[in-house]
Amino acid sequence: MHRFYLPPDSCRGEILTLPEREAHHAAHVLRLRRGERISVLDGEGQIIEAEVAEVSRKVLRAIVRGRTLAARPHWRITLAQAIPKGKMMESIIQKATELGVARIVPLLTERVIIHLDEEDAANKEERWQHTAVEALKQSGNPWLSRVSLPVTPAQFLAEKEEFELALIGSLRDDARHSRHYFDRFRERHGRSPSSACLWIGPEGDFTDAEMEAARVGGAQPIDLGPLVLRCETAAIASLAIVNYEMRWPAEAARPVSSPAGNF
Repeated sequence: MHRFYLPPDSCRGEILTLPEREAHHAAHVLRLRRGERISVLDGEGQIIEAEVAEVSRKVLRAIVRGRTLAARPHWRITLAQAIPKGKMMESIIQKATELGVARIVPLLTERVIIHLDEEDAANKEERWQHTAVEALKQSGNPWLSRVSLPVTPAQFLAEKEEFELALIGSLRDDARHSRHYFDRFRERHGRSPSSACLWIGPEGDFTDAEMEAARVGGAQPIDLGPLVLRCETAAIASLAIVNYEMRWPAEAARPVSSPAGNF
């Protein structure tokens, strides 16, 4: 069943009207016909099964046949990502949405190459949010990742958003494996954290001042391995680990002793 996206306010009636961009894709790429079933996601957990009633190059209308509300994940991940050059940010947003990240904060760090004025930042935000929507449709994730306006690390820290665990990718000697921080959290609280923030720096890493500010704000340095990773590789690899750790129940994470000889 092909998936489409409509904002929550457009999903309230029993007849759904998809915009021209989606209608053109449905008619000329997917070749949908009247009577076929589609799935519509609103990005807020609602999954709507609908039947195509009308499809043309400019409009697609569908009759709602059923609604399901997906349970909100019990964990929430925020990715604070230094903006890389080229189109790598779009790839990071795509993979982050597939991994269920709740919020993506593009960071304008000192070593970020691109420079954005207010209009450029707004255009980037709109384009990046569209990338998240496309990833939502592809993956079937019922919860849309929200892409924020680009901000500096200081502006992000000034929001004072609270996280149960904050981690920052680091090349420094005092960085620890992320499992160390998750295990320590579980020992203290008897459960996995319900909210986490992951900081990933640009090529050349965060400056000493940025690293120190993030650590004062609660971020703990994690080791990403012996090799120097490109920023998009670091983001995806780290998100996969954090996503796994936060989904894993505390009981299952504890080591289980086995009788001798039982492997």
